[in-house]
Amino acid sequence: MSKIGRKPIILDQVNVEIKGQNVHYTGKNASGVHELPYFIEATVSNGALLLTLKGNNWQNNKFWGLHRALLANKIFGAAKNFERKLIIKGLGYKALVAGKKVTLSLGFSHKVELELPEGVALSTDKAGQNLVLASYDKALLGLTCDRIRSVRPPEPYKGTGVMFADEHIHRKAGKTKAS
Repeated sequence: MSKIGRKPIILDQVNVEIKGQNVHYTGKNASGVHELPYFIEATVSNGALLLTLKGNNWQNNKFWGLHRALLANKIFGAAKNFERKLIIKGLGYKALVAGKKVTLSLGFSHKVELELPEGVALSTDKAGQNLVLASYDKALLGLTCDRIRSVRPPEPYKGTGVMFADEHIHRKAGKTKAS
């Protein structure tokens, strides 16, 4: 049995309405609809959303936990934004934000311009080396962070590049002079 599927989803400041297999949610950041498969039933009780399986088919357990996690992320994002932090390390490496475009100076002969998708906000510090991305959609936020990181991933010798704030880079020793 799925242990994730059993956990209730807390509805902080999100209104949830169930219409058949569709769960409609509205919050201060986002609103939308999540469609559940025919073998999962949703109920609201005591300020929490519960998902239960119809029938006793063991093959549906993985989908029960999957849809619970997807729906929990959507409801959390409707109430509060998800945040990811990126750090840019390197001499002269920085990012500049202008509207929905971010310009990255990462040691190439040219500046790299990226368009931020709708629903993703980016803020930087004065130096342009600490980036904070926020969005109501967890998957879109992760894809945007990975796209920015893929321009100059961190390298293991000097540790320069774009990395997540909680990421640990395994450093390698450089060549040593033979005596």
